[in-house]
Amino acid sequence: MSRKVIVTIAPTGGMAKKSQNEFLPTQPLEIAESIHRCYNAGASIAAIHARRPDDGATCNAETYKEINRLVRERCDIVINNSTGGGIDGDMIIERPDGMFEIDFEERLKGLDAGAETATFDGFTIAAMFGGREIINCTTPSQCDRLARRFVERGIKPEWEVFSPTHIVQDMNRLIASGFDKPPYYVNIVLGADRGFQGALPYTPDNLAMMVSLLPPQSIFCVSAIGQAQVPATTHALLLGGHVRVGLEDNLMFGKGQPATNEQQVERQVRIIRELGLEVATPAEAREMLGLAPLA
Repeated sequence: MSRKVIVTIAPTGGMAKKSQNEFLPTQPLEIAESIHRCYNAGASIAAIHARRPDDGATCNAETYKEINRLVRERCDIVINNSTGGGIDGDMIIERPDGMFEIDFEERLKGLDAGAETATFDGFTIAAMFGGREIINCTTPSQCDRLARRFVERGIKPEWEVFSPTHIVQDMNRLIASGFDKPPYYVNIVLGADRGFQGALPYTPDNLAMMVSLLPPQSIFCVSAIGQAQVPATTHALLLGGHVRVGLEDNLMFGKGQPATNEQQVERQVRIIRELGLEVATPAEAREMLGLAPLA
């Protein structure tokens, strides 16, 4: 029997604008409809970011609840909400020193909407967007608060890692402290180095190194930004991993050709099948990740 591959669709993210790609879904109904089309194309998990009516980033629980409700009305895809937020809207506060910071208290709200899984962004990095340097600060004590909130809400972490330190420091510490149970689901993000200080570019050696550092009983997914997307996700399949695609990671389908989420899922499914693998259904993804089946 062929190995089953989990395909995650990340339809929106917290950074891109419709001015960059007209197909970017930002409002609850259009996000839900895009996810449904991606589900029909083979996606198993939806990694959802929320936006305000003006398209600014938010982790507002009511907005997430509305998106989650609309998605669940349409399909049984695994719902993953973000605790990363974004680089504008409700997420940004100006510090007394004149720098900008992604609001940790706002990020916590992403866990209050009934998601099955959520991203655990347990690291501190600097983002460079729109001429601003924006700190995403998650200190060790904030990691502890975030982990406790995951446990209280019964949400499975998707550990988001951009570099080796994100694995070997707080992720390993929190796992050792009992804040997650195996299998540990880790999303390795590569190619974000142009926008994030503290992130690695995709190279075959970098991905192999990141995989080698994962704790035992880990299941890994690979996301890659821009042109790195197809090489990195294909490499992930060869290493026994799972994959994420979507407009959060890559706005283009080819040179000069804006992508849709559906196109990216369809291409990813073709690659999976060409390699002799099979796409996991949402029910199979839940079983692989140790999630409860839907009632």
